[in-house]
Amino acid sequence: MKFKYLFFLTFLSISLNAQIKHGLRDELGRHIIPRGFVINTNDHVGEVFFNSDDYARMVRMGANTQVIRLELGKLSKFPGGKLDRKYLQKLDTLVALGKNWGIKTVFKMTVYGVDEFVWETFWKNNKKEYKTYIDAWKVIWKRYAQESYVLGYDVVNEPRKLTMNISYNDLTNKYLIPLYQKIIDESQKINSKKMILLQSIFMNKGEKIDNNQYSEITAPINRKNIIFAPHIYQDNIDFITRNMNRFDKESDMIKAPILIGEWGFPTFATTDTIIDGKLGQLKYRELYIRTAEVFDRMGVGSIKAWFLGNRTMQNFLPGGPSTWSIFSDKTDAGTVERKYITDVISRPYPQAIAGTIHSFMFNHAKRTLSLRVKSDNTKGASKIFIGANRHYPDGFSVIVNDNFIMYYNPLKNVGLETYKTAKSSNPSDFIWDRKTQKLIILSWPENKKDYQIQIVPGIQNFK
Repeated sequence: MKFKYLFFLTFLSISLNAQIKHGLRDELGRHIIPRGFVINTNDHVGEVFFNSDDYARMVRMGANTQVIRLELGKLSKFPGGKLDRKYLQKLDTLVALGKNWGIKTVFKMTVYGVDEFVWETFWKNNKKEYKTYIDAWKVIWKRYAQESYVLGYDVVNEPRKLTMNISYNDLTNKYLIPLYQKIIDESQKINSKKMILLQSIFMNKGEKIDNNQYSEITAPINRKNIIFAPHIYQDNIDFITRNMNRFDKESDMIKAPILIGEWGFPTFATTDTIIDGKLGQLKYRELYIRTAEVFDRMGVGSIKAWFLGNRTMQNFLPGGPSTWSIFSDKTDAGTVERKYITDVISRPYPQAIAGTIHSFMFNHAKRTLSLRVKSDNTKGASKIFIGANRHYPDGFSVIVNDNFIMYYNPLKNVGLETYKTAKSSNPSDFIWDRKTQKLIILSWPENKKDYQIQIVPGIQNFK
């Protein structure tokens, strides 16, 4: 899978009209925005299993990317660990399910499943822990080297300092970055085109800066085909833009576009029953909307934790038991949405554009997606996720440059209908895929031209 950075030379601050400088290109050269979910292979209760219907739900929630959490204990020779062939088959199934629904895969390594994983010991590397760790990754790299639907690898999840007598900056520069360089070099011997996702040090409890628990990377990585994949679990609206501006600065320095590897403050057990109040449902919705707006203004992709039912909760926050699961029922895959967050997660956006995305934004109050692009018909078809079943039960209209208008009436079930056409437009090139909830544009009316597209609710003006 060939990917390229999409970086522009002029620095622009995060604003509604800012030019997107983060983004990725797929194998066709389309500008893509990866969005989707973290996929767990187990939880505290036991194994988690998914089927094709679950992936259909992901697609209808806007997913085009999944991040599968790997268990180090089932891939490595760390104490208590052993290569588990059945586990590999399970991973094959998850990749295949995603592929069947047009969802691409990133693998993320966690340190679960071993007898003990001590970060301080790992960094010292006295027993060649780096080699053991990289050997575990090699199992994955070799297995999926030729699978185009595997985009890349998030190689060290939330690395820690804990009790080491060292600054975060020194830990990053002396240990983390050299480890990243070793991992990247070994991975690229197997397939140099796969992307490597990088994170920064997860700071110790109570050591947040601007309510951000991830330390800053201040030195370059000096490697190609990398993506900066920070996590943001921000519960304070006032810090969202500040945190993302810092990530933006880091991405410039390491020359890597941003893909938010995980996001979304966890839900407390009480939130499902509290409409307002401190971090009640209305507060969560506002927090998620404000976070999503910053993501979209920057043009960054984002992966939400977790596509999972609520079989168990963790109890590490002052507010009591909490979870990242987006479903509230106690089944492994989950079916009952926490809609006060899932409607925000599943907002309309451009998934893949033949050309370049200049800007996009979904206005939650008006239910309007605004999109500016420059077309390039040599790159294939474009896909815009609309999610009409969720956001436009009353139908929607597609307005292109104010002179080409089509609409969808869910009562008639005849696909898109034409209200107004421009001389160069061809309505048959615009297809509504009800199954995946996407607008597919086979070809733009004119090549190498700027377009402004709006998806707006309703069809009442076009009767």
